[in-house]
Amino acid sequence: MDAAQQGQVTRSAADVYDEFFVPALFAPWPVPVAQAAGITPGQDVLDVACGTGVLAREAARRAQPGGTVIGLDRNDGMLAVARRKVPEIEWRQGQAEALPFADGRFDAVVSQFGLMFFEDRVLALSEMWRVLRPGGRLAVAVWDALERTPGYAAMTALLQRLFGERIADALRAPYALGDPEALAALAANAGIPAQITTRQGTARFPSIGAWVHTDVKGWTLADMIDDGQYRLLQQEAPGALAHFVQPDGTIVFDAPAHILCATRAG
Repeated sequence: MDAAQQGQVTRSAADVYDEFFVPALFAPWPVPVAQAAGITPGQDVLDVACGTGVLAREAARRAQPGGTVIGLDRNDGMLAVARRKVPEIEWRQGQAEALPFADGRFDAVVSQFGLMFFEDRVLALSEMWRVLRPGGRLAVAVWDALERTPGYAAMTALLQRLFGERIADALRAPYALGDPEALAALAANAGIPAQITTRQGTARFPSIGAWVHTDVKGWTLADMIDDGQYRLLQQEAPGALAHFVQPDGTIVFDAPAHILCATRAG
């Protein structure tokens, strides 16, 4: 996998990601993921691929009093934002395929929209399962298929038309695990008796300009699209994406996701 396929953003892009992507796409999901993991006061929780920490913060709220939360991510830019926002949580750099924790260390392990970027997804799931205590709960969220996420299907088609396959693929990468049967097969190969549920979600951006800015400047596209291409994209987007514009000028479209859940036998 290259950096785009792994979802690895630059430090400056991490700030844009947190300011724009988190409220637009990710903020609605920590509550259902934490609920799926059954996080309760006093538990020890690990958030894998924590990004800027939106799920870890919800886990910390639920684990108090008496619990602990560790957020782990391979991207130091994301972790820098997470530490700045909530220094009380322990933020650690590391890879999902080699979690730096003992067997059975956590009561709950969660991961929100990171699994599709791991180099070895089966190994990453196996590692999450390994560090769960007996009776512990795993909850992993991934985006549904691109064709069921109409805003990004249209944005990807626009990128394809303007700039070609390589740049469009960077925006397709988050939807690589949209097939629930393939997701279930990954879990089975990791030895995890998982259940998968699909939940509706909604993406919301303040405007088409803000949407384009977020997708380019807050993602791996920041290193792939130059200033001239960015201006062209901003010029073409209003026509290509007009059907997602609401009467107040905001952008709204469906953004469903799958949640993989499993309880480790006692």
